[in-house]
Amino acid sequence: MQDSEPDIRTRLITAGVELVHSEGHAAVSLRDIARRAGVSHGAPRRHFPTHLDLLSAIARQGYADLGVRIAAVVRDAGPDPRERLLALGRAYLDYAAAQRGMFELMFRHDLLNSGRLGLRDTSLPLFTLLADLVAQLRRPTDAPATVLAGALWANLHGLAQLWAWGSLQLATGATDDDALLRATLDAHLGPARAGQPRT
Repeated sequence: MQDSEPDIRTRLITAGVELVHSEGHAAVSLRDIARRAGVSHGAPRRHFPTHLDLLSAIARQGYADLGVRIAAVVRDAGPDPRERLLALGRAYLDYAAAQRGMFELMFRHDLLNSGRLGLRDTSLPLFTLLADLVAQLRRPTDAPATVLAGALWANLHGLAQLWAWGSLQLATGATDDDALLRATLDAHLGPARAGQPRT
């Protein structure tokens, strides 16, 4: 019995995700994905007109995975928005460390800018969650919540990248990134207020 078209598409995406995890996103080619999926070399082109389409489909899986992880840890962190924001930041940094290839693929500018498969729309719920938490914690004199959330996200992303490269360890002498994460929240939102748990 021949595989259905949706099954082949799913197999190609799954094979691509596996390759990104094992080899890194730069090593992923249509030929390697086809070989791993057990289909002809021409199969990827029938389902994904361009390499960007296939990479975008793979990156969507990364966003879905990260979204599930973040939703779970934020839910489990309880009602306090600062604890929830800390949990979100921790999950983001942990994902970046554990899924390096996928993390790099997800934020490739050419994929996000191309609009292939609605990739940008797939990433926006994560930013919306971040902005909602920031809105609950921002001070009256702070920038608007979306601007503040953008700055915080940029800081978290930079922290993830510099930690992966070993630069922060050399510069700060830190052996883990937890103190840096907490300092990042303090820098953007101020220290925890009286009556608010200290993160």
